[in-house]
Amino acid sequence: MKQNILITGGAGFIGSHVVRRFVRKYPEYHIVNVDKLTYAGNLENLKDIEDAKNYTFLRADICNLDDMREVMRKYEITGVIHLAAESHVDRSIRDPFVFAQTNVMGTLSMLQAAREYWESLPEGFDGKLFYHISTDEVYGALELTKPEGEPPYGDEFFVETRAYQPHSPYSASKASSDHFVRSYHDTYGMPTLVTNCSNNYGPFQFPEKLIPLFINNIRQGKELPVYGKGENVRDWLYVEDHAGAIDLIFHKGRPGDTYNIGGFNEWKNIDLIKVIIKTVDRLLGNPEGKSLSLIKYVTDRKGHDLRYAIDSTKLHDELGWEPSLQFEEGIERTVRWYLDNEEWMNRVTSGDYQKYYEEFYS
Repeated sequence: MKQNILITGGAGFIGSHVVRRFVRKYPEYHIVNVDKLTYAGNLENLKDIEDAKNYTFLRADICNLDDMREVMRKYEITGVIHLAAESHVDRSIRDPFVFAQTNVMGTLSMLQAAREYWESLPEGFDGKLFYHISTDEVYGALELTKPEGEPPYGDEFFVETRAYQPHSPYSASKASSDHFVRSYHDTYGMPTLVTNCSNNYGPFQFPEKLIPLFINNIRQGKELPVYGKGENVRDWLYVEDHAGAIDLIFHKGRPGDTYNIGGFNEWKNIDLIKVIIKTVDRLLGNPEGKSLSLIKYVTDRKGHDLRYAIDSTKLHDELGWEPSLQFEEGIERTVRWYLDNEEWMNRVTSGDYQKYYEEFYS
């Protein structure tokens, strides 16, 4: 059966890598990218495949159920990879309602549109899949029981059976959307999958997130704001490895199941920042350690979880996935990309790209 795959949020950071991978790897598929083009959606992330014969972009809002119904019918969608979401914790603290609308109601809209269309077909759900991309933050926080020495920094890890305990409006909205996805599987028999991934890094990430923000600030000689003492721990995964995992799970994962995706790559924020500083200074030709003076410790974020660490053993054992890049290689690639794409960074930080979309799509 021909695959017509709808990818939501495909102009964003992770979504653009997934869209690019599917368009290039599967020329027999038709990839439909739906994105509202909010501040984090940028079609420049997909310039290299925008004219591909098996690719269609639609500017649309996933919260508009009627529009999503029409997309499902018009393009005869056989699979959904749902990435569209508000994702920045600080923004969720300032405006939780936006996160509830997009992440919860938007997901519910996508589920309902997919269910109605697939149930209308003679074959029903056969050969269909709704794949929902979530976050490790739904699990809450882990104890930092081994703060000294080398990682892991604790004895406990996030596993797929761990109870949810979200601590921010962002993670609460994602937890709710996860529950809705599973409810559609259990209630209606709709084939669904959920994956919970650790922090991603790499090219095309919006520069409100730590790694691109700090690369850009070092380049411009601006302060590097570090929450608290910088002791919070995160598990980092190169974005193309996440896209590879999504590809594998979409094709080989068991409907109704959940898979955790992580890099077994824990870093304290302050240690990660020092690696970024060292790498950027070296590539810019600065004296080693020059930009350490830019570090500024600031008041910690409200409800700041201390440690995240994913156990992706299930994904490795069942489907054979593991990260392809060591962190040192991934961070080198990432820093080089942002330094080599200064024009992209300047347009994104200035907001000029959004003005164009408003004029073009008005």
